[in-house]
Amino acid sequence: MTRTHPRPLIAIPARFAATTSALRYAAEVNARALVEAVWRAGGEPVSIHPADPAAADVAKRLARFDGVLLPGGGDLAPHRYGATDTHDSVYDVDDLQDVFDLEVARRTLDLGLPLLAICRGLQVVNVALGGSLEQDMGGADREHRHIVHPVAIQRGTLLAQATGAEKTEVSCYHHQRVDRIGVGLTVTARAADGTVEGLELPGHPGWFAAVQWHPEDTADQDPAQQVLFDALVDAAHHGH
Repeated sequence: MTRTHPRPLIAIPARFAATTSALRYAAEVNARALVEAVWRAGGEPVSIHPADPAAADVAKRLARFDGVLLPGGGDLAPHRYGATDTHDSVYDVDDLQDVFDLEVARRTLDLGLPLLAICRGLQVVNVALGGSLEQDMGGADREHRHIVHPVAIQRGTLLAQATGAEKTEVSCYHHQRVDRIGVGLTVTARAADGTVEGLELPGHPGWFAAVQWHPEDTADQDPAQQVLFDALVDAAHHGH
């Protein structure tokens, strides 16, 4: 009998939800499209509980996994990146979610585990490495909410290698963007308005790519989006 390789375990920090249609109480969730994209890539998506890092060693929890995906979600608290005021548009801030996601980002990079960071995930990594965010991009005429737009991808980057393209159409939902770039990070993609749409960490021993858009939105129809999940799972399968 031929034995098949087990699916690499991909840890995805859960998101807190006040209500869900299928459950009677508050829930911890991940987007179905996101989970399905990891599954299509050959990975085993595993939601992990956001526990206080002071009470649970995040590095030990992550060590059993082969890769990590930091998904989208609500806004980081502005004080996490040194802001003293909070813009009226900042929403769904959760202190436990923030401290857990930031610790996951730091420990994943420390461990050299493959990491794909999406939307809020990109912002989390940027802040974890000392960067900052623009709290609001300036209203309906400037924000990237519920829109599909082109992004230009830098040649020679992991993002370019994964997508095989220098430009791609992406599905976005965000009203914040990178301001100061975190230590060691380089920009791999931008929108036409200059918004940072991709980041990576040259010289990092593990595979890492971060995108400001939501590749899971169109991954079931657009191979250029699905390949990001394929690249994550492939790196997880090969242990780098």
